[in-house]
Amino acid sequence: MLLLALDTATPAVTVALREADGAGGRTLAASHQVDARRHGELLLPAVDRVLAEADRALSEVDALVVGVGPGPYTGLRVGLATAAAFGAALNLPVHGVCTLDGLAYASGLREPFVVATDARRKEVYWARYADARTREGDPAVDRPGDLPADVAALPAVGAGARLYPESFPDVRKDLPAEQSAEALARLAAERLAAGAELLPPRPLYLRRPDAKVPANYKVVTPQ
Repeated sequence: MLLLALDTATPAVTVALREADGAGGRTLAASHQVDARRHGELLLPAVDRVLAEADRALSEVDALVVGVGPGPYTGLRVGLATAAAFGAALNLPVHGVCTLDGLAYASGLREPFVVATDARRKEVYWARYADARTREGDPAVDRPGDLPADVAALPAVGAGARLYPESFPDVRKDLPAEQSAEALARLAAERLAAGAELLPPRPLYLRRPDAKVPANYKVVTPQ
């Protein structure tokens, strides 16, 4: 099974093509760029680049994997809309995976820890894990200083934790800080091989978008 994975829920625009064989397989090509303001510009060229490097065509892909967040509205919707468009055009299944789960999986940790990504507004998206494959509870968004003391004291993975070292005293700087589509594809393949049901490809925002409809604006009617 050929999986095309992508995620734009964080500043990383990340794409990977993985040939999955049960829980095993190999990554054929991957692209990783960090730019919080250019998700829309970078994603499709990254997909083209990954396919070309692997010498595969989009028509050969069997399924898509997309990070569903949590993440800021503008960046997150780029990846989800692209995956939905590919799925509809090629009649392919589109599987969602929590972005924080991908970061947790990439850490490889076997002990309890917390993953935190930057949510802007001086907040972080976070989730607690028993190990690299097991999340405990739902993702949340909070100010770093408002996290439960027992969570903040855990080893911490992710760019959000690195931004606030005063709130995450045990930041693991030796582990990945940004999301990886390669890890996301590996995790999805493992779960699919085990018969697990993945998430629907719908955004996990956790809060309202920054953009708002103007209030009390003047309505102009034709004469």
